[in-house]
Amino acid sequence: MKIDLQIHTKTGSDGMMPVEDVVKEAKRRGIQFLSITDHDSIVAQPKAIELARHYAIPYMTGVELNVAFEYPGKSGEAAKSVSLDFLGYQFDIENKELQNKLTMMREHRETRARKILEKLNAEFAKEGIEKFTEKDLENIQATVDGAFGRPHIANYLVKKGIVQNRQEAFDKYLVKCDVPKFPLSLAEASRLVRNAGGMLVISHPNDPNGTSLVTISRDLNEQTKVIAEHMLEYIDGVECWHPRHDARTRSHYIEFARKHRLLMTGGSDCHQNPVIMGTLNIPVWVAEQFSSRAVKRGN
Repeated sequence: MKIDLQIHTKTGSDGMMPVEDVVKEAKRRGIQFLSITDHDSIVAQPKAIELARHYAIPYMTGVELNVAFEYPGKSGEAAKSVSLDFLGYQFDIENKELQNKLTMMREHRETRARKILEKLNAEFAKEGIEKFTEKDLENIQATVDGAFGRPHIANYLVKKGIVQNRQEAFDKYLVKCDVPKFPLSLAEASRLVRNAGGMLVISHPNDPNGTSLVTISRDLNEQTKVIAEHMLEYIDGVECWHPRHDARTRSHYIEFARKHRLLMTGGSDCHQNPVIMGTLNIPVWVAEQFSSRAVKRGN
């Protein structure tokens, strides 16, 4: 049984394929339990539910929320805000409170993008590169089907020939020119998802290249100590299977989740470049964890 509970679309956020193509490809690959989890967006969910029903794929509503986690630090250390991702599952997409908050976050993304472009122009001025204009912003926005984010700006930098690829765009410009995301706390994210009937899961906790607990510590025991001491009241599960989780990480988080009776999830985190959905070996019992709940199925 193929399972993939973290996939992104062009329709909702920063994937390369629209939701129609994502679900069609999931069917072609034999995925039998699916969730699309766009960043801070559920605009693709109604179509995903419809398509999953058409293709007879068991489907679970999903979203990936970026959270400003307030880490108190160890004794003697100063508190700091850490950017982390959390996955919401099995929520009601018609919940107005959740919809309204995501609309606010979407609007903030556009404001944030403008500020990033201002910082980019300051860097361009140092290098003698022609500054971006309002027309450039319009051109970037024209490529956005879902939530406006840095990947769209990165793609435009590549298109303009300023960098060779997306990674160079981040390494050379977008990391230093970043602007804070919408300040959503873990407590609020948990309340929003749970009040909509869903569950909250910490996403890719040991991802060395993403927003993860690696920013606090690379030690797995330290990471799970942070979760145990500061997150358990707010979360329902842990994403154990992820392309950038090695065997040691998976084992550590599975043991931790079992100890604290947390759900265990997994997903390819596929953004369609390359298409890796359905490539992780996720056990059948991961899907069975949700059988006692009202999983939104495509039949």
